[in-house]
Amino acid sequence: MLQKIRNRILISIVLAAIIYIAFTIYADYEKVLNSFKNFNWILLPILLLLSIGNYLTRFFKWEYYLKIIDVKLHKVDSFSIFMSGLIMSVTPGKMGELLKSYLVKQVNNTPISRTAPIVLAERATDFLSLTFLALIGAYYYNYGKSITIIIGLVLLFGLIIISNRKFFEAIILILSKIRFVANHINKISTAYESSIKLLAFKPLITMTLLSIVSWGFECFGYYLILTNFKMKIEILWAFFSYSFATIVGAVSMLPGGLGVTEGSLTYMLIQKGFIENDAITATFIVRAVTLWFAVLVGAVSLMFYQKRFGKIIIELNNESKEK
Repeated sequence: MLQKIRNRILISIVLAAIIYIAFTIYADYEKVLNSFKNFNWILLPILLLLSIGNYLTRFFKWEYYLKIIDVKLHKVDSFSIFMSGLIMSVTPGKMGELLKSYLVKQVNNTPISRTAPIVLAERATDFLSLTFLALIGAYYYNYGKSITIIIGLVLLFGLIIISNRKFFEAIILILSKIRFVANHINKISTAYESSIKLLAFKPLITMTLLSIVSWGFECFGYYLILTNFKMKIEILWAFFSYSFATIVGAVSMLPGGLGVTEGSLTYMLIQKGFIENDAITATFIVRAVTLWFAVLVGAVSLMFYQKRFGKIIIELNNESKEK
C-alpha cells in the first residue's frame, strides 16, 4: 500500500510541476522570480502556523466523529493517524484520506466500513463551510453566484438522499440483486449506519461551523499573502476567492484540484487588478503553505506511524475479510 501512496504522490508532483512551469513561462520566468524576491518571507512561519491551525481544528472534527460512532483510540494514536491522512491531500476530493480508516483498522481492528464514512462527513462539512464562505462573497461581489449555488444545492440534495433511510433501503433492495452488492451488503449497511449518525442535523451543523473556523485559518493566510503585493485587498474578497477556487478545484476531481484551483486563483487575482507575475507568485505561495505543506506533514507523520506500528499491511482486499 505504501508503494501505491508514493506512486500517487509522485504522479501528483509531476503534474504540479508541469502546471507550475507552464504558469511561469506564461507570466515570464524573470518577472515571477522578482515577485518571489519581493515577497516578505518573514511571513512564512505565520502562514505555516495558520495551516497548522487548520489541521488541528480538523483533528477535533475527527475526534468528534470517532466519538459519535464509538471508536476508541488513544489520543496520540488518533492524532498520528489523522495527521498521516494529510499525505492524501493530493487525491481527488481528498478521498484518499480513507487511508485513515486502514490505519485505524491496523491499530484496533475496527472495520474499515465503520470508519470510512468519517471521510465523507469531513468532506461534506468542508464543502458546506467553503460554500457558505463563497456564497457570501459571490453575492457581495456579484461573481460566481450560479456556480456556487448549484454546488451548494447538489451537496444538500446528496445529504438529504443519504439521510433518507427508506430511500436507502429501497435502493439497496434493488441493487442487492447484483452479486457484488449482495456479497458486500453487511459492509454497506455498516457504512450507512455510521453515515446516518455522522450526518445527523446536530453534528452536521456543529462541524460545519467548526469547518468555517478551520478553513478561515487558510483564508486569512491567503489574505496576508495578498497584502504583500501593494494592492488594496479586502479580507472578505480573500476569503471568498480562496473558498471559491478551492470548491471549484475539488469539484474537478483532479488530484488536489491541481491546475483548476491554481487557474481560478490566478484568474481572479488578474481580474482584481494584479499583474500576472504577482498573481502567479501569490498562487504558488498559498498552494505551497497549504496543499504541499499538508502533504509534507502527512509524510512525516506517516513515517512516525510506521515506526510505532510497523509497515502498513492492510490492503484493499483485506476489507472483504471483515465480518
